Amino acid sequence: MLPVVRIAEMQAVDADAPESVEVLVDRAGAAVARAALDLLGGGYGRRVLVLAGTGNNGADGRVAAEKLRRRGVRVTVVDIADAPPVLPEVDLVIDAALGTGVSRPYEAPDPGAALVLAVDIPSGIHGDTGEALGTPMRADLTVTFAALKPGLLLGEGPAHTGAVRIADIGLDVSRARIHLLDDAAAAGLLPRRSTAAHKWKSSVLVVAGSPGMTGAASMAAESAQRAGAGMVRLATPGGGHPADVPREVVTIDVDDAGWAEALVDDPGKVHAVAVGPGLGTSMAMRHQIRTLVGGIAAPVVVDGDGLTALGTDAAAVVGRRDAGTVLTPHDGEFVRLAGHAPGADRIADVVELAGRTGAVVLLKGATTIVAAPDGRVRLARAGDDRLATAGTGDVLTGIVAALLAGGLDPLDAAAVGAHVHGLAGRAAPRHGAVATDVIHGIPDALGHLLGARR
Repeated sequence: MLPVVRIAEMQAVDADAPESVEVLVDRAGAAVARAALDLLGGGYGRRVLVLAGTGNNGADGRVAAEKLRRRGVRVTVVDIADAPPVLPEVDLVIDAALGTGVSRPYEAPDPGAALVLAVDIPSGIHGDTGEALGTPMRADLTVTFAALKPGLLLGEGPAHTGAVRIADIGLDVSRARIHLLDDAAAAGLLPRRSTAAHKWKSSVLVVAGSPGMTGAASMAAESAQRAGAGMVRLATPGGGHPADVPREVVTIDVDDAGWAEALVDDPGKVHAVAVGPGLGTSMAMRHQIRTLVGGIAAPVVVDGDGLTALGTDAAAVVGRRDAGTVLTPHDGEFVRLAGHAPGADRIADVVELAGRTGAVVLLKGATTIVAAPDGRVRLARAGDDRLATAGTGDVLTGIVAALLAGGLDPLDAAAVGAHVHGLAGRAAPRHGAVATDVIHGIPDALGHLLGARR
């Protein structure tokens, strides 16, 4: 996993460094110069403009300028206070104006047709939130130091960073509490199925569906199957099971009233439970969902109408549980749990909700944020806009449930589930993708990760 470090944490890392600031700046400037030469395809005769601020970010740029001059590059250094609205024509602009510490709007000059290389983060992008303060340049490449910064992954950051390269300059970021999941890390966490495995070793109970909402139940159940659950049982209160439920799914008849108590008292062989998709939001249904979540002994992933049932009192229900709990809201469902929408600092808001509820919270988005109650955070960015279609949340629910049943702890199950979900979405058609396309992509996504593990 790739470490991700917030501004205050990075300042502490810098302060604890055994080397002097001058040594670190020299290493950073060298990394920027190497990246510039890569972008330019060589140095001799190329024209580079370094837009430099007054802090360490500007110092990095000035060191890069000197190293580039030694390689035959014609370099001009322009102080941000003296920068014209439109920069002179050059081959490359190095944005070393502000870095991660931006706190006020910044109006970047127009780089024209030049390539842009950002130092640490594009100037004007907030290092913690990815907010665009003013009008930042759009970089073709960003060289960041020691670790990723949240602003490179969140908000408007990704639209401004271009490709991102992490440069090791000798700083210790081993205490990072936030990590970005990559293929290698996800592959290493995938449950390993033993040669003695059988279908009841990783069984999932899906409680989902209602009249008019049977598709949600079917998709959650099939996704759990495709993600590795050995046995999937589907309980739809009051019956009315989906006509398109996979033949391998075992349907359970449960009454419309009192079904939660019956499942708590006799859940059968179950290693994880998925509850919520398409159940409905009546007061009677909310009571039943809360009874099930609060009473069943297996790990639970709660989505959709299940999140509405828990509401801002989720902590009281989760607090009755001994097994792990995963809550998987989108922004609207986050409001129902937290009482407010996610703010600019999405990571901080998800960490706060996880700590308050005692559950792992997975906030869906272009960068999915997964936080544990103890403050550890995983980020997932494998997906794209093909996941922005109805039903893909139900697919994610089934994947996470299967990983819980396979033995992963809730934080890892949610993070790996989000990564697999993203990879499966990338296998869907580029246009016109629907949730069932994502389901069909799950086996190939898992195969890709298993190949990476080998």
